[in-house]
Amino acid sequence: AGADAGFVAGDGSIVVLPVAVRQPAPALIGPTLDGGTFDLSMVKGQVVLLNVWASWCAPCRAEAPALEAAWLKFAGEDVQFIGLNTRDSPKSAEAFVNRFKVTYPSLIDTDGQLQLLFRDTLPPQAIPSTLIIDRQGRVAARALGTVSESSLRALIEPLLEEQP
Repeated sequence: AGADAGFVAGDGSIVVLPVAVRQPAPALIGPTLDGGTFDLSMVKGQVVLLNVWASWCAPCRAEAPALEAAWLKFAGEDVQFIGLNTRDSPKSAEAFVNRFKVTYPSLIDTDGQLQLLFRDTLPPQAIPSTLIIDRQGRVAARALGTVSESSLRALIEPLLEEQP
């Protein structure tokens, strides 16, 4: 099994929660690959896409171009993308980011502890998983498995219409 031990492939399912049942996202603060710090509370009022990935994950490599294309599409809007690099080495993660020209930041979650913070909302239990957090800081949607640029737009655009 090697590096893929414990890997759960996503089934492509997407869950979108109605406003009434959304739960606040946990406090998410951590170091980024580029040496900075990301704090989820600092981007409240924006729609946040959180993508859980690892360099050893083949579906993550497959979806990287779609994520970057969507990120660029939303440039200048109230949208923040953040990667959550889990169970990986920073060196491998940096090589992945460079190879796929990923320009949004990624948190380092070597031991998977940041990912676990979401266990009471819509847990990202596959790699890759993508969570969408609304302008009020509540988990609004989750995609398990590979996402397309069009599915990302379909998840983010309605949340941009909601009042912050």
